[in-house]
Amino acid sequence: MNDSKKQHNEEVRLMKGNEAIAHAAIRCGCDGYFGYPITPQSEIMETLMELEPWNTTGMVVLQAESEIASINMVYGAAGCGKKSMTSSSSPGVSLMQEGISYLAGAELPCVIVNVMRGGPGLGTIQPSQADYFQTVKGGGHGDYKMITLAPASVQEMADHTVLAFDLAFKYRTPTMVLADGVIGQMMEKVILPPYQPRMTEEQIIEICPWATLGKTANRKPNYITSLALLSEDMEKLNMRLQTRYREIEKNEVLYEEFSCQDANYLIVAFGTCARVCQKTVEMARADGIKVGLLRPITLFPFPTKAIGEYGRQTKGILTVEMNAGQMVEDVRLAVNGAVKVEFYGRMGGIVPSADEVLEVLKSKVIISTFE
Repeated sequence: MNDSKKQHNEEVRLMKGNEAIAHAAIRCGCDGYFGYPITPQSEIMETLMELEPWNTTGMVVLQAESEIASINMVYGAAGCGKKSMTSSSSPGVSLMQEGISYLAGAELPCVIVNVMRGGPGLGTIQPSQADYFQTVKGGGHGDYKMITLAPASVQEMADHTVLAFDLAFKYRTPTMVLADGVIGQMMEKVILPPYQPRMTEEQIIEICPWATLGKTANRKPNYITSLALLSEDMEKLNMRLQTRYREIEKNEVLYEEFSCQDANYLIVAFGTCARVCQKTVEMARADGIKVGLLRPITLFPFPTKAIGEYGRQTKGILTVEMNAGQMVEDVRLAVNGAVKVEFYGRMGGIVPSADEVLEVLKSKVIISTFE
């Protein structure tokens, strides 16, 4: 197909990141959304209510009485083999942690969107990246992980919603789209994904062998639980999950590189910080400093191998985050002491500027290589 014809068939819209998630959820065949309003992600549910997908695709959209209720509704729908999702922001996701752990323990696929805001506590409605630990390290109790996608554009808010469902069902695990308030609220051009039909009951039976669909003539009912009364059974579940996580680490790592081929120094950042740091790289290059940017797209699985290789090739690394220093721990583990890793972060909802990142790069990373 030539470019002009392809462009004619694409649906291009101008919308917020939150709105893009809502449109993508409908189009990828989501069966049910259950949520509770909280800034800065409320437009997800508001857009779904406005679009009324129950009249077009049959998708259920329900405002629950709380975040705890919404995650347990997701659990119930996922247990039936349905594509279910929820969204919230940082304090709301904290309330969901028990339910997320239950979903992981029951090996149920679902999608959770977290549009991060500043904390701790009620914090601020301004953007943050301080939920990295809460998400990538599991958050709730037990030895589980979540596939975590970190969009850096409105387009990726749509694309990652579709991808999150695909990965969740491929590996039978909760999957998170971890954005920040800037990406959720900003407006950009987005190409919406094509419509996918919702799964039929026959497809659910074939694709989702765990699904509890009630007793039928052809199959016995399944019982879904994360409870194991015998320690040996609980260990078997954990071993199965850990094997699955290793498979995810092997097959699903995603990252993006900017000007890394000849870089003497490397910046590692995700989400909004990566957008800022891309400008920093351009400014540094204009000053004759060879700087590259590596943007993790999957925070779990983390691009450990790629960062480790740059640790052996570069003179210094700077991680930039909107928190007190969380992803930096994984960057330091990746390079394993091969190179010095510095950190720069802003908190309280403040987004670092490209100028200040460049100044930090010069003062903390580049100068230190000559000491």
